Amino acid sequence: MKNLIFCFLLMVSAIALAQHEPIKVVFDVTSSDTDVHKTAAKHLILMAEAYPDSSFEMVIYSGAIQMVDKKLSAASKNLEAALQKKNVEVVVCEQTMKRHKMDATDLIPGIGSVPDGIMEIVLKQKAGWGYIKEAK
Repeated sequence: MKNLIFCFLLMVSAIALAQHEPIKVVFDVTSSDTDVHKTAAKHLILMAEAYPDSSFEMVIYSGAIQMVDKKLSAASKNLEAALQKKNVEVVVCEQTMKRHKMDATDLIPGIGSVPDGIMEIVLKQKAGWGYIKEAK
C-alpha cells in the first residue's frame, strides 16, 4: 500500500511539474477489492481538486461493480464527494450491470453508465486522455 501511495504521489508531482494546460485522465477500476475502491475514489477527489481545469472520468466494470452499488459500496462517501466536482464523471459498464442484474436505481446517485467499459476507455485514450489503472 505504501508503494502504491508513493507511486501515486510521484505521478501527481510529475503531472504538476509538467502541466501547462488542462489534462484529461480516465481511471480504470475492475478490482473487487474494497480497499482499491476506497483508494481509487480518493485519488479521483485529489486529482479533481489539484487540477480544477482538467477532466477526470472513472470507468467501473467487471469485479468492481460493488463499488457503485448504493447499498454495498465501501467508497460511496468519496464517490458522492467526487461527483460534486464539475470536472468529474463516474460511469459503470452496462454489460457488467446486466450480468449482475442491476439497473440505474441500484447505483449511487450521479453515476452514469456506458454501453461497454472497455470501449469507453479505448475511446478516451484514442481522444488523447491519460490512463490510470487502479489496482492493488
